[in-house]
Amino acid sequence: MKNQFSLNRARFQGLLCALALPAASCLAGNYTNFDVAIYIPVSVVRTFENPERLSNDWERISRQLKVDKVYIEVQRNRELAGDDLLEQVKKFFLEKGVRVAGGMALSYEGGGGQFRSFCYTDPKDREFIKQATELAARHFDEIIQDDFFFVTTKNDSDIAAKGTNSWTQFRLKLMDEAAENLIIKPARAVNPKVKLIIKFPNWYEHFQGSGYDLDREPKIFDGIYTGTETRDPEITDQNLQPYESYLIFRYFENIKPGGNGGGWVDTFSLRYVDRYAEQLWDTLFAKAPEMMLFNWAAMLQSVRPGDRTNWQSVHTSFDYNQMLQSYQSNAPAGLTNPTMARVAGYSLEQVDTFLGKLGQPIGIQSYKPYQSTGENFLHNYFGMIGIPIDLNPVFPTNANLVLLTESAKFDPDIVAKIKARLVAGQSVIITSGLLRALQGKGIEDIVEVQYTDRKVLAHQYSSGFGAGNGRAMDDETNSDVLFPEIDFLTNDAWALVRAMANGRGYPLLLMDRYGKGILYIWTIPDNFNDLYRLPASVTTAIKNYVMRGFPMRLDGPSQVALFAYDNHTCIVESYLPVETDVTVSVTGEFTQLKNLVTGEMISGQTPDQDQERRRREVRENRTSFTVHLPPHSYSVFAAEK
Repeated sequence: MKNQFSLNRARFQGLLCALALPAASCLAGNYTNFDVAIYIPVSVVRTFENPERLSNDWERISRQLKVDKVYIEVQRNRELAGDDLLEQVKKFFLEKGVRVAGGMALSYEGGGGQFRSFCYTDPKDREFIKQATELAARHFDEIIQDDFFFVTTKNDSDIAAKGTNSWTQFRLKLMDEAAENLIIKPARAVNPKVKLIIKFPNWYEHFQGSGYDLDREPKIFDGIYTGTETRDPEITDQNLQPYESYLIFRYFENIKPGGNGGGWVDTFSLRYVDRYAEQLWDTLFAKAPEMMLFNWAAMLQSVRPGDRTNWQSVHTSFDYNQMLQSYQSNAPAGLTNPTMARVAGYSLEQVDTFLGKLGQPIGIQSYKPYQSTGENFLHNYFGMIGIPIDLNPVFPTNANLVLLTESAKFDPDIVAKIKARLVAGQSVIITSGLLRALQGKGIEDIVEVQYTDRKVLAHQYSSGFGAGNGRAMDDETNSDVLFPEIDFLTNDAWALVRAMANGRGYPLLLMDRYGKGILYIWTIPDNFNDLYRLPASVTTAIKNYVMRGFPMRLDGPSQVALFAYDNHTCIVESYLPVETDVTVSVTGEFTQLKNLVTGEMISGQTPDQDQERRRREVRENRTSFTVHLPPHSYSVFAAEK
């Protein structure tokens, strides 16, 4: 029986076939669990006016990477490809058995190093966009908008059209209108069977400020596509955490189930080559049906291993030496060194061997309303401390526990929804940021707790349930972490985990009963990266409540992620530059973990005294397994009896 991922992939391919795309579009792919596509920018397309250039490029790439599909761009930065050239390039790929689609990037050079958009209130720009759309529709039955379908201009015409609306309100309406009248209608007038896709980029927290409408645009377009590029988490502008390559695809899948066509990764901002492989893996761990590689020119660049000194002699999941060996066995004539195409090919072939054994992704239910901001990208930090997240645009009503961050404040009925869950006997965890946002807006009717303007610089922690002495969780060697101070009323609310500063405790995880349920308040450090500086014993104590009853659980150092699935399988992935041991625990009568890559069996461990105490506190039985992870590596497991 096919798993749900296979069915989603089949549905997506079936939709293409139903739209009467060329016969090559419906051929079986080179991979078992996903398809692989390369995006070709128009500047590269125009170099294919020399047919020998295209043939040589294809020879180099196809000997290193299996390609199912290419997206041939017709316009970027106002540069257009000609009709004859587009047909010539299409013909080349179709004859190779490679599916084809069109692409557009409504970017505009001249922003002084910053992204600049077209002006959607300028009649000349609007006419250009319409004509570029018609060009694409003449040649392709599927067209994707690269992630520049947004607006940043504040020209005189924009200011006049905006009126009294906020910039966000104005831009959302403007881009919804542009989608209908400059993309959808012109394309379908030329080609009624065309399938139109919008690719949303990785900065999802801020979409609405530039006109990306995650509510309406997935309904306006036939399909969506997900930007899963997270690049380097430190040197880049937004400091996106690696877990986002997984989470953002799952969030968008919840926005348009079965209509999320794939994940999109590029080769930019890499300090070490493993980071590129990780982005590809994490996208596919989310069960993306297609992996888009941006871009053609990048696939031809020579591999630079980068700064991987700490683990270059260790057998990691991305084994550089094995990649070189796999290249040398099939190297194109005259090419002595592999290109990024081989890095992609090696990485993708590796995960294709086991993805079909995994069920549907599962996680702790969380809620991010459309067009919301607040504690930006915090969900990804949760993923990086081993808490898998299932992010939804609609409030989850059937979960035993819901985790809410500050972004939930954009729902005007959020307090009523929290109350309803608590009265029904379910648990709700809110962050300190959401507590602050809801003060004076009804949260006091549930719990009389105050977010203050005072700060606590802590480096010790303690835990304990109920009256009496707490238990110290570590020594004084921990890093200082800055927390907001939360005031609560003794005996009305109870601190379960405390941050200690100079002998005084402050609530890090607080609980209060309401109706048949429990409300938890999680105090988040001012710098989200400080979540990684918390001792493992502290994150374990928090997981005792956040992950109670969850079938798979991970305990250990931060920057190790858990990807869980509904058939008692999981992936544990370390982004650390050093080897580490973690504990995986499972509910149910399972006694072994089987490594789905190596076949190794790991036996469950007899609980020690600390584990027994934890079991009594959280009232659940788990079987634990010790897992060793090399640097920047993953392991795949199935729980067995």
